[in-house]
Amino acid sequence: MCGNNMSVPLLAEAVTVSATEKETAAVIFLHGLGDSGHGWADTLTAIRLPHVKYICPHAPRIPVTLNMKMTMPSWFDLMGLSPDSPEDEAGIKKASENIKAIIDHETKNGIPANRIMIGGFSQGGALSLYTALTCQQQLAGVVALSCWLPLHKTFPQAASGSGNKNTPILQCHGEMDPMIPVQFGALTAEKLKSIVSHDKISFRTYPGLLHSSCPQEMAAVKEFIEKQLPRI
Repeated sequence: MCGNNMSVPLLAEAVTVSATEKETAAVIFLHGLGDSGHGWADTLTAIRLPHVKYICPHAPRIPVTLNMKMTMPSWFDLMGLSPDSPEDEAGIKKASENIKAIIDHETKNGIPANRIMIGGFSQGGALSLYTALTCQQQLAGVVALSCWLPLHKTFPQAASGSGNKNTPILQCHGEMDPMIPVQFGALTAEKLKSIVSHDKISFRTYPGLLHSSCPQEMAAVKEFIEKQLPRI
């Protein structure tokens, strides 16, 4: 089991950016709908820390209701992008278990859970929030970019067994996002305050930014990773 990526399907194909010195921490970062791990691996390489490994898995290809049932990389099915859209509960929970399997694999190979951060962009950010809030192990932090909390009506009850009620969350959103409006991000930040300690949530918005990232946002992400995953 130890060291065998094949037992964790998402890890076998993931883009991994290895540390340049002894690996003492890991960041698992999940891409958005229709994307792959490659672009975010490049983005994270630009802000990498030498003791941190970055793991960027690829979502499975599934038919997506929102896009006329076209098959594309997607962590779970999407029916809509508003707070009251129906949701793929079974798919979200299954995807979350697959991310937890990566966390378990890393802990078995010597990186403790409190030295593992998860994050993502858009649908990937949504999955990272859901995974952290339903994960029993305490993680180092969550980076949630341009996203929302899936199955938000099931919280705070769904987080009853979570080890992450005091885990820092960096939530960032473009103020001109046409796909997931910044108001949805603000609602998510408010919802998170009913689950996680208020002082652990940082919600930052970026004027003029669409549904993407920008250098200022990535500088904030780097600062957050440095603070939560310092060299040991």
